[in-house]
Amino acid sequence: MGQLRAWALELGFSQIGVADIDLSSAEPGLQAWLSAGFHGSMHYMQAHGLKRARPAELVPGTVRVLTARMDYLPQDSRSDWQALEWQGLRDPQRAQLSIYARGRDYHKVLRSRLQKLAERLGQSIGPFGYRVFTDSAPVLEVELASRSGIGWRGKHTLTLHRDAGSMFFLGEIYLDLPLPLSEPVTAHCGQCRACLDVCPTQAIVAPYRVDARRCISYLTIEHEGAIPMELRPLMGNRIYGCDDCQLACPWNKFAAKAVLADFDARPELDGASLLQLWAWDEAQFLRRTEGSAIRRIGHARWQRNLAVAMGNALRQGENTGLRAALQAARPQASALLAEHIDWALAQA
Repeated sequence: MGQLRAWALELGFSQIGVADIDLSSAEPGLQAWLSAGFHGSMHYMQAHGLKRARPAELVPGTVRVLTARMDYLPQDSRSDWQALEWQGLRDPQRAQLSIYARGRDYHKVLRSRLQKLAERLGQSIGPFGYRVFTDSAPVLEVELASRSGIGWRGKHTLTLHRDAGSMFFLGEIYLDLPLPLSEPVTAHCGQCRACLDVCPTQAIVAPYRVDARRCISYLTIEHEGAIPMELRPLMGNRIYGCDDCQLACPWNKFAAKAVLADFDARPELDGASLLQLWAWDEAQFLRRTEGSAIRRIGHARWQRNLAVAMGNALRQGENTGLRAALQAARPQASALLAEHIDWALAQA
């Protein structure tokens, strides 16, 4: 394992662990979450059902899961980065995107490096069976990360690490090799409920339980239709994802900076105004988000999200060209976008 860890560090990972594949104790919680409908329109989660908690059903022959952590806080982040993010959230005309999405698409970065890690292991010990995952299949990655010692499950359901907070991605390699298991760590959330209290839409309905249908990350990224009327005012200027539960978490004062420059923020996405991003037509959107996780939502959802944020800015008395920009786009807007534009204009 020592050599494997060294290879992982060379590839930009901060930590690896090994979990067993018996996740049966997690099945009741998964089933209850699905039964409550908390997955929203992410129907693939219901379709996969308990396969998420059964690695050997997903990839036959699997006997271990190697888990990996990759930190993503941009390398040039200041020590007061959390305060700067809160400042951005208070500026109605600023377009606020989740920190993880401002750089290169993590799916691409982690998948290629996990593949290289598996290939190095194969070169050392000979052929073996494996499959790489990065948020791309029915994998209970937080559960696996907790069992393998990467960290513990926070009350916001993200993995927390005492020395790195939660600002990191997770990836997995399903293996048919009986690698030695790593020890889990104890949880350290205690009585803290900062993440529950700060959530703008109260999507964290109980400790360790998120209703995705209320989560701004889900609404701005996964949800395809109209954003529920009652949640729009609560979204503020968040147009892609939401970091509030992580910004409020005391453990993120220890958040580790990225090893890779891939996660440095693109200038056009860092501190941009709503009007600047609203001006992108579809061709500009595709060009400027090439290689970014943002591209997957498409231009239509991008504009829908911006329209909501612009409406929230208008309600606060901000009108530096916002009303005119919305009105100019209204005649050629799709039915979905037109409905959100009309809502936004009615906020003034």
